[in-house]
Amino acid sequence: MKPLLIKVQWLLATQFGFDPLRLLRSLRGLPQYLRDRHSFHRGYRGPLRWMPCLHDRFEEGGTTKSEYFWQDLQVAQWIHASAPQRHVDVGSRVDGFVAHVASFRQIEVFDVRPVSSRVPGVTFTQADLMDGASIAALMDSGLGYCDSLSCLHTLEHFGLGRYGDPIDPTGYARGLANLAALLQPNGRLYLATPLGRERVEFNANWVFAPNTILNCAQKLGLQLDRLHSFCGEAGLVEHPKTEWSRVLDWLAIQPYHLVVMQFVKSEKRGAL
Repeated sequence: MKPLLIKVQWLLATQFGFDPLRLLRSLRGLPQYLRDRHSFHRGYRGPLRWMPCLHDRFEEGGTTKSEYFWQDLQVAQWIHASAPQRHVDVGSRVDGFVAHVASFRQIEVFDVRPVSSRVPGVTFTQADLMDGASIAALMDSGLGYCDSLSCLHTLEHFGLGRYGDPIDPTGYARGLANLAALLQPNGRLYLATPLGRERVEFNANWVFAPNTILNCAQKLGLQLDRLHSFCGEAGLVEHPKTEWSRVLDWLAIQPYHLVVMQFVKSEKRGAL
C-alpha cells in the first residue's frame, strides 16, 4: 500500500500541481501563522501584506536525503580530483551537478532540449544522444571528443518520449554507445542510473537490471572502475571490487536503487 500511496502522491504533485502532503502541512501551520501575525502587528505600524509561508517551519533547514544531492556532489568531487582536459555532461541537472562543476572549471552540456540561459563556465549544445549523426559533427576523428563524460539520472529516460526525444525501446543502448563514441581512450564515464528488477515505468524511466547496463558497457569497451550505491541518509556507499558480484546480484532483486558507476574506456568503439 505504501509504494502505491507514494506513487499517487508523486503523480498528483509533479504532474497535476496538487501536493496533498504540502496541503496538510500548510493547514497545520495556519493557526500559528495567524497568531504570529497578530502578535507582530501589535508592535508594528508600517505596511503589512499577507504572504503566508505555512509549511516551512515543519521542514529541515536543508535536505541531504535526496539521491540527486549525493550523486551530484560525489561526481563533481571526482571530476575536480581527476582534472580532465575537457568535461562534457549529458542531460544532468543544470541547477545541481552542472552548477557544482562550473564553480571550478569549464563544462559543456549536451541536452535533447534547448537551453536558452547563458551561464558563466557552461556551454550548451542541443543534441540527441540516441542519434549518432547528432554527435558525429563534433568529432574530427574516431578518437572521441572528450576525456571525461557524465550522464547522471539521464540514460533511463532515453527513448521514452518524456523530454521530446523519439520513441525507441533501444534508446538507452543507442545512447550508451554514443556516449562511448564521445569518450577518448582511457577517458572516464560517470554514469548514474536506477538498477533493480528490470522494467519500464512509461514514460518516466527505465529501471535496469545490472547486467543490462554492464554487458552493454563491456561490449563498448567500457570497464567498470568504481561502484557506489545510494543508501538513504548514509548517502553513497562505495563497494570494493571484491564485493561487486554479491552487490550486483543483490541489486538485481531490488525494486529500485540508484547506482553511481565510473567506467574507463579501454579501447575504441563505434556508435550505434
